[in-house]
Amino acid sequence: METPDTMPETMRGAVLVGPERIEIREVPVERPGRGEILLRVEAATTCGTDVKVFRRGGHPRMLQVPTLFGHEMAGRVAVLGPGVEAFDVGDAVVVANSAPCLECGPCRVGRENLCEDLHYLNGAFAEFVLVPARFVERNTHLIPDGLAFEKAALTEPLGCVLHGIDACDLTRHGGGGGAEVVVFGGGPIGLLFVAALAADGHRVILADLNPGRLEVGKRLGAAETVEIAGGGGQADAVRARTEGGGGASVAIDATGVPEVWSDAIASVRTGGLVNLFGGCPPGSSLELDTSLVHYGELTIKGVYHHRPATIRRALERLADPRFEAELLLSAEMPIDGVEEALRSMMRQEALKVVIRK
Repeated sequence: METPDTMPETMRGAVLVGPERIEIREVPVERPGRGEILLRVEAATTCGTDVKVFRRGGHPRMLQVPTLFGHEMAGRVAVLGPGVEAFDVGDAVVVANSAPCLECGPCRVGRENLCEDLHYLNGAFAEFVLVPARFVERNTHLIPDGLAFEKAALTEPLGCVLHGIDACDLTRHGGGGGAEVVVFGGGPIGLLFVAALAADGHRVILADLNPGRLEVGKRLGAAETVEIAGGGGQADAVRARTEGGGGASVAIDATGVPEVWSDAIASVRTGGLVNLFGGCPPGSSLELDTSLVHYGELTIKGVYHHRPATIRRALERLADPRFEAELLLSAEMPIDGVEEALRSMMRQEALKVVIRK
């Protein structure tokens, strides 16, 4: 591995320069300062947020162009900055893409995902990533022996999913047993919901437009799949597949489409919970049947991001070979192929693509 004296001066990385514009550039390799580490990226994985960032040419919370991007990463510690004692050069680690302050009001009550000073980290589609001290201290984790880098890179999205499951109050909605859960959307996040819920003993119904994604959902444990049409208006078709046809205990949107949010709300039974996990475009809105919500005592939640505790739990779950999250990894491409990887996701030809140097 590198030392401060032998590490390269430059590296190759995918730089987002505008909407649907990526340039592969030689950029400086930053030296780690106090408390920091330099990570050699062994595997990065693409995700739906990367597609949104690519299409929009940035993200109001996470990054401004021109910039290196990509945020699901696993690699080895290449260089230690002064004062780092928790890790050694050569350690295999996962670095989450955010780090909370641990001091604000939300952090003090265990809601670190809503931290008032949440820092984000991007740049995974490159040879190296400089990991700031806050990330090293609070959201960098050793990879368990035997867990491949490409599967370990799924820690961040699975950490988001486990946070989403925590918000579903499944013990109450399962009535002491497994709950019946409808998941709208068979993209990577929706499929991770299916896998995690099924592994925990819940009955999962997956609804999506794409037959290939529904088939992956079956392999990951979905009890039922429903091929739906786009544009909303699919709640009746989904409710019909629930036990007794009365709706699910819990519905989760993993699409970020307002019309599907409406379907999710209309697909739960009286007293049900709706988890609006998929983020819609800014300015989106939907009509709400107030009688349905009021007299049906529905719980409707917006859920965002992950917490350090769910990142740790995600890494542990990925280390279990029975949890076959690798089914989401459709292809592998070099850094030069980042744009094609994202476009293949846009065409729904790939679920996730592994990026290696």
